[in-house]
Amino acid sequence: MGAVLNPLAYIASRWTASPRIVQRAAFAALLMSVAIVVTGGAVRLTGSGLGCDTWPKCTDDSLIVTQEQGFHGAVEFTNRMLTYVLCAAVGWGIVAARSAKPWRRSLTRLGWTQFFLVMGNAVLGGITVLTGLNPYSVAGHFLLATSLIAVTTITWQRTREGDDAPRPRVPGPVRRLSWALVVTTVVLIAAGTVVTGSGPHAGDRSEIKRMPFDWSATAHLHAVSAWLVCALAVAMWLVLRVVDAPVDTRARARDLLIVLLAQGAIGYVQYFTHVPEVLVAAHMLGSCLVWIAVLRVALSLRERTADPLAAPAPAPDDAKLSTV
Repeated sequence: MGAVLNPLAYIASRWTASPRIVQRAAFAALLMSVAIVVTGGAVRLTGSGLGCDTWPKCTDDSLIVTQEQGFHGAVEFTNRMLTYVLCAAVGWGIVAARSAKPWRRSLTRLGWTQFFLVMGNAVLGGITVLTGLNPYSVAGHFLLATSLIAVTTITWQRTREGDDAPRPRVPGPVRRLSWALVVTTVVLIAAGTVVTGSGPHAGDRSEIKRMPFDWSATAHLHAVSAWLVCALAVAMWLVLRVVDAPVDTRARARDLLIVLLAQGAIGYVQYFTHVPEVLVAAHMLGSCLVWIAVLRVALSLRERTADPLAAPAPAPDDAKLSTV
């Protein structure tokens, strides 16, 4: 009697995902992880955070949005439905990674990490609704989404390399500078959640508890963190040129500077124009793009073997000879 296959192994035994399919699946998960942040911001900025006033249902009596809940209910419910699209993208990535030949367990593990982050954030989102948009829960919700973006970015990069131990492409001090850039960016993003949690956009038109911090002071602290990230990014760009780093690595550093410049401009304009909703949404998208750009710089400082998925499978006769 043959061994019982789990569903993923069953699919893998009957279908082989090409390297391009695996890479596209990983990119789809990354794209959706950014999209869910942006649409979540739209929920907050339109005051629709409690458009569905309970969880997991939309009302006590309805699983879906009702006509009585109007525009805000539709916005919040749409965002909840996009979570299923995100789950589908992550699931597609897991299936594609498992069906590639040879099977790379590292990619499958990264896919399952994405899945559990999505599930954890869905639960935290429910807690956020049930606690009336508690600002600390809202901040944690965004930080978990940022963690998901980190994992999807790493996965996308890993689909284009092998599984050998990474080899450095630049000297040790440059790699340590990249870690400083990553850590400082995390501080910047965390500070941004405090600015949001103490700022005017509570996520609903009702009286929502805010973080007990002076909004102007936290905004200035956030700006200082942003300037520090910019200084480190400029230093990285200059150092990479001095050590004659590979062209693609220098390109990643240049892209980061461009994204930071745009994000900084949006940040200052929104501060001096009293935080209009459209600019806040653009700033949230910029936050995601800055985080991705920082991670891409760090990942470009090391290399692995070429993509093993691109290697042609041995012919049947060769396979037989290899077992003799």
